[in-house]
Amino acid sequence: MPTPRLLVVDDEESICFSMSEYFSLQGYKVDTASEVEEAEKLLGATDYRVVIQDLRLTMTNNHDGLDMIRMIREHNPQARIIVLTAYGSPEIEEEARRCGADAFLRKPKPLSQVAQIVQGLLESPPRHAARHA
Repeated sequence: MPTPRLLVVDDEESICFSMSEYFSLQGYKVDTASEVEEAEKLLGATDYRVVIQDLRLTMTNNHDGLDMIRMIREHNPQARIIVLTAYGSPEIEEEARRCGADAFLRKPKPLSQVAQIVQGLLESPPRHAARHA
């Protein structure tokens, strides 16, 4: 079975670094992006199984985290998307899920818990794929 590829998108360098280190040690291939444009290039070139992204990214070209979810769905409909944010409300969570997020987590979250969610998503079929069946 090929090594699952993860993309971490967060404008906090320490989060990208710690997630990259942690998931690499767990056997994943990990790429990181600190801005939407960088993530878009990576998504266009690589097939990611899971994308872990912040909802509040440094605003460039008027993109926000919800736009990022839509973009991931366009580039890679099979990818599982985990939103990890310090700024969550029930309304934002509902909107993120409507855009295609598979999980919505609030920062700070221990990496071991994030890893459990990643593993669970990789083992279950994508919910949006089931809708088309």
